[in-house]
Order: sequence, then structure tokens, then C-alpha cells
Amino acid sequence: MQKIAFDSQSVSPSKVICIGRNYVAHIEELGNEIPENMVIFNKPNSAISQSLKYFTPHCRFEGEICLLIIAGKIAGLGLGLDLTHAQLQNTLKQKGLPWERAKAFDGSAVLSEFIAFEGELRDIHFELYHNGTLVQYADHSLMMYKPHEMITEIQRFMTVEDHDIIMTGTPKGVGTYQQGDLFEMKLYEKEALLLVSSWKAK
Repeated sequence: MQKIAFDSQSVSPSKVICIGRNYVAHIEELGNEIPENMVIFNKPNSAISQSLKYFTPHCRFEGEICLLIIAGKIAGLGLGLDLTHAQLQNTLKQKGLPWERAKAFDGSAVLSEFIAFEGELRDIHFELYHNGTLVQYADHSLMMYKPHEMITEIQRFMTVEDHDIIMTGTPKGVGTYQQGDLFEMKLYEKEALLLVSSWKAK
């Protein structure tokens, strides 16, 4: 089982639950339609990684705020890169087929450590830097669906087990990357820096 660091512990999420199309500007940059309902898909535990692997020239990075759940509530925050085999996903969507081959492959959920959090979610935001350039920014206000709405909707049909992770969706600014590229993500509560995580594509 793949593990993540949370509050000085090592824990194993059973799954990563991903929210798709949660930022309007990102929906528009990919030419998708705004969904009528929340888009939800899963990545298995085997998708979790603390390192960033280079897969193909068409593999896309998507920075996201991540929630760690205990007893059905948000216990911690982290950062992550949701990796996508973009060309393959487009082919699967055109054929009306599931996305797992493009979204749930091993190493496709690159996660930071997680920190305990009891503050106000409306005060958080993140920045993602790709080779030193700011490429993604998002805060709570830009989300179509807020974190507590996500939990409520997911629990309508799926058990959220302790230490499961919710990836809350990606804002505009996604792109592909190359071997050797550097990524740095920063999580803030208002102006206070809560977490920094860095990865180099290998």
C-alpha cells in the first residue's frame, strides 16, 4: 500500500477521490461544457506517489488543493498534481469510455505531505510554479463546488474511509512537462504560508 505523511504519521489512503471540472476558467481552456452535476472519479491507492515521473510528451499536470478525511470530516490539507494522459483521455471521451487508463495509472496522483488544519477553508489558496514561472493559482472562492459540498455529494453513493484524499479540482493553467522540469507548490491561509512541496520530473 502506498503511504502519505500526515501530521508526523504515515497513513495509507484507500483511494483518491477526484473532482473534475470544478473551475470555470479551466473548463473553458479545455473546451469542455460546464457539467450539470459534480464530476467525480477515483484513483486507486497504487496511483499515489511522492515523486513525479515523466511519462510521455502528452502527459499533463494539474495542480490541486487536497483534503484528507477522517470520520467524514476534513482533518488535513495537502497539495497534489493530478496527472493525465491527455491524448488518451480525449480518445476515451470521444468513444464514451471510462477515463481510468488516462487518469488512474500508477504514479498519477503526486501528493505532498499533509498538515492538520482547523482554520477557515475560505481563506486558503495555492500557487503552482513550473520551472520558476507561476502557472496556476486558485482559492476557495473560485471553486464551483466547495469542499463540504464535495463530501456530502460523494457520501451519497460512496464510503469515504479514514485518510482518503479528495483532490478538489484544478484551475486554469494546466500543461505538459518534460523530464527534469521543476515544480513548486505553495499552500496559504490568507498570507500565511502553510505548506511548500517541490518535485523534479524524473
